[in-house]
Amino acid sequence: MVDQNRLIFIHGLMGSSEGVKASLLREKFPNILIPNFTGSLEERMESLHQVLGDIDGWIIIGSSFGGLMAAMYACENPQQVKKLILLAPALIWPEFAESPPEPISVPVEVFHGTEDELIPLEQLRELAGKVFIDLKFNEVEDDHGLFNTVHALNWEFLLRD
Repeated sequence: MVDQNRLIFIHGLMGSSEGVKASLLREKFPNILIPNFTGSLEERMESLHQVLGDIDGWIIIGSSFGGLMAAMYACENPQQVKKLILLAPALIWPEFAESPPEPISVPVEVFHGTEDELIPLEQLRELAGKVFIDLKFNEVEDDHGLFNTVHALNWEFLLRD
């Protein structure tokens, strides 16, 4: 069973708390936290730190730029994160890719589309492999939006303890 009080979805750069993925997750997990993030990466990270506070046990789902934010947060606060689910994460963003953080052992599952034209698959796989010790990398037939993938996933199973 998923503790919805410690479950958060972080939308992408152009997304919102009302987007397709957010709506799908809210339907499955009514108590999921889905804040809106705006501004620069630094401003968004500051907001994320305020939202998550000093609470432990978070399961963080991040999509694209939100996946970057989730990864950065987990690398800075691994003790607070129970699991990361990253959907086509933008780990190639210069602030992350040019100076990758020290590896962490938080369980991480990545879903990335073979048709993604924004985030190069092999570059992402290599970078994720350097940063996440406990990594499961899923290559799926989908594009950057992962629309088909997110609708086909067994979210209850994926987010279980």
